[in-house]
Amino acid sequence: MPDRLSPLDASFLYMEESSTPMHIGGVALFQVPESGFDADRLMELVDARLAMVPRYRQRVREVPGHLAAPLWIDDEKFDLSYHVRRSALPRPGTTEQLHELVARVLSRPLDRDRPLWEIYLVEGVEAARFAIVTKTHQALVDGISAIEIGEVLFDNAPEDTELRDGAWIPERAPSDLRLVADAVSELMQRPTALVDTARRGVMDIGRSVSRVGSAAAGALKMAQTVTRTAPSSPLNVEIGESRRFATTSADLESFKQVRKVHGGDVNDVVLAVVTGGLRTWLQTRGEPITSRSTVRALVPVSVNDDEGLDQVTSFIVDLPTGEGSPVVRLHQVGYAMRANLETRRAVGAERLAGLAGFAPPTLHALGARVASGLSSRVFNIVITNVPGPQEPRYLAGARLLEAYPVSPLAKGQALSLGVTSYDGTIYFGLYGDRAAMPDLDVLARCLDDALVELVETTT
Repeated sequence: MPDRLSPLDASFLYMEESSTPMHIGGVALFQVPESGFDADRLMELVDARLAMVPRYRQRVREVPGHLAAPLWIDDEKFDLSYHVRRSALPRPGTTEQLHELVARVLSRPLDRDRPLWEIYLVEGVEAARFAIVTKTHQALVDGISAIEIGEVLFDNAPEDTELRDGAWIPERAPSDLRLVADAVSELMQRPTALVDTARRGVMDIGRSVSRVGSAAAGALKMAQTVTRTAPSSPLNVEIGESRRFATTSADLESFKQVRKVHGGDVNDVVLAVVTGGLRTWLQTRGEPITSRSTVRALVPVSVNDDEGLDQVTSFIVDLPTGEGSPVVRLHQVGYAMRANLETRRAVGAERLAGLAGFAPPTLHALGARVASGLSSRVFNIVITNVPGPQEPRYLAGARLLEAYPVSPLAKGQALSLGVTSYDGTIYFGLYGDRAAMPDLDVLARCLDDALVELVETTT
């Protein structure tokens, strides 16, 4: 029998609009190996490893009359060439050209009549590089068997890992009559299922938090926090369908240096850098800033629940953009994070980075799921920060050079910020509404300046 989507997974389909597609993305840059790399090689690799992500051969099937939640069914007409696509940049293949392509690709919703994912091979990137751009719908990442296709494509060594996919025979899709009969049977056995289905995308805060593993005390604290409306900000406006994308990166050692001198952890330093960057960016816009000005961030964090299982929960942190001292900003952010962690058991960066494959895309997806369950009136910006492996990864022999996460925008949210670390570098992916964030690249430079400002306090 096909799997039925959970109410939470189905909500990501119901909430989706043309201006708020519910997929997460990733942009990875690779060095072209001496043996070369082309679309055929990528297609062969994906085909060989689809068995590790069986959901990627399934599509969503609605139940007539919405009598029950949709189901996952095998796509009998599955076409790999539709999902693995090829593109190229015109010469000279600059970073700006790549960013523009990424923004266009990720702006478009996924086709509901097909499995909800796409991979793009982008050739012609300057300095003998190519890019892989991924799109994965949040409904695919169910928080239990969560896995993202990019995770299974990477190897720990340049030599290709042999992994032959066995023959796949799709199950025959159930008829509408069968779907209705099963739904009626389910309703008779569990009448509350109709209520769950009728709610569709309407999710209250308590349910969102508890679904991703919050303890009761933490949920209460979150409820108390989010009763306060987020500060007025140019980050919360009506958004359209088009996007902008920008990136920046920095040596991980710089963040460790700040941590060593001033205390806290690397995540505190990242949030302090974001705070300083937002402060300067707001000043470039002429926004009024007082000593009490803040930007409220929703920060998904991986924690252990009462049974020792890894879960993702969310913290609300007021970033002190009104504070002029970078060191004081760091201490204030660190204090706020420690206060949130009092009722949680955070999972260490080493443990997260040690997950098989390249796990950050999956964890960023889980963080985005948390954000999507909360009203944008509660926060100004979502910041997902996921540590990745500190050793090189390879894609069919091509070395991964850079990795940038892309988190989706919620209604009324002009900017999301994804952060990940990989092989000694921290990477920032900035994703914004095209009309509301014409100066997204300015914000990226402000993040650079904020890190420099912090590092200078350590000498």
